[in-house]
Amino acid sequence: MTPAGGVPGPAGVEPDAAGELAGSARGAQGGSTGGGPLAGVRVVELASLAPAPFGCMVLADLGADVVRVDRPGAPGAGRLAAPTGGPLQRGRRITALDLKSPAGVADLLRLVERADVLVEAYRPGVAERLGFGPEICQARNPRLVYARMTGWGQDGPLAARAGHDIDYIAVAGALEPLGRAGERPYAPMNLLGDFGGGGMLLAVGVLAALLERERSGIGQVVDAAMVDGSALLTSFLHGLLGTGLWAAPRGRNMFDGGAPFYDTYRTSDGGFMAVGAMEPAFYAVLLTGLDLADDPDLPAQYDPSGWNELRRRFTARFAERTRDEWTAVFADLDACVAPVLAPGEAHQHPHNAARGTFVEVGGEIQPAPAPRFDRTPPARPTPAPDPEQDVLSVEEILVGWR
Repeated sequence: MTPAGGVPGPAGVEPDAAGELAGSARGAQGGSTGGGPLAGVRVVELASLAPAPFGCMVLADLGADVVRVDRPGAPGAGRLAAPTGGPLQRGRRITALDLKSPAGVADLLRLVERADVLVEAYRPGVAERLGFGPEICQARNPRLVYARMTGWGQDGPLAARAGHDIDYIAVAGALEPLGRAGERPYAPMNLLGDFGGGGMLLAVGVLAALLERERSGIGQVVDAAMVDGSALLTSFLHGLLGTGLWAAPRGRNMFDGGAPFYDTYRTSDGGFMAVGAMEPAFYAVLLTGLDLADDPDLPAQYDPSGWNELRRRFTARFAERTRDEWTAVFADLDACVAPVLAPGEAHQHPHNAARGTFVEVGGEIQPAPAPRFDRTPPARPTPAPDPEQDVLSVEEILVGWR
């Protein structure tokens, strides 16, 4: 069974004819030469970590031909000093250039002349100092979209400073709300800054610039900063603040675990169930599933003074059964209740399996390309190129870019 859009399902799920055809359009060494709405778009990615590779993975998943420029390793190292393998590096072709040498910069500019997009993630001013800043590149190719991925942005007091995801979301106001009541804020992995506010914002910026180029005929610089993107992700929260609906301290509001009907609960086997029964109709079904609907002493849903008691009752009830047992109880109840799945088991959920939300790439289960397209479905992702075997010369890349 294959989901709409031709995206292959997880291990053991056979792709349909459209999925096979789209997948065969990619060469064995990676890179997209067919399939997906971005087919024909040429992207040069200067190798970096996390945010920019994720944004370029999204572009590659959607059909762009992404060429990653790695830095040659030290003499005798036998490999390239660049991130290799894993989902963030899938769907690429690779070459190796010493961008600190005139010859390496000259080869990069040859690629730029034929590319639609250049993605770099250096600190502000580094690309200019090395000789391939926006002015130089766009003089070679006025249609080039020059995308810059940084933490603090190209200007501002912190632009030249180092930082990581946790620093960017802290300054953006996205970290302070995260955590239990009375406890310190917790780092939500690096999903908000690196990927949501970083790589995804980069991909959106590139797509918008490419669309605008169709009208103007010229490219532009995209300044994608993780602090900006992380702040953007808090837009809904700012709306709640403006209306007074987010007035309590951290961990005591509606969407931050303060409400007992929007929280997680441990089950008897150490698993967890996620409860999001915000609306009265869903809350009523939640109570039915928990066998609490007829309890006359149960506090009212929206009375905060009774939330501690509600949480105590819900905690005790969920602790009576395993996660799988509660999943079965709520399988046919529209109560906004779901099992909390680990990343390694999410592909096994029936809904994810039916939609092909995960896909096997080179023997590894990974998230499938998203979103779906009915007329130009993305091709099957190819594994990350092998830096020992798959390095191409600039000439080999340019042959297909004429």
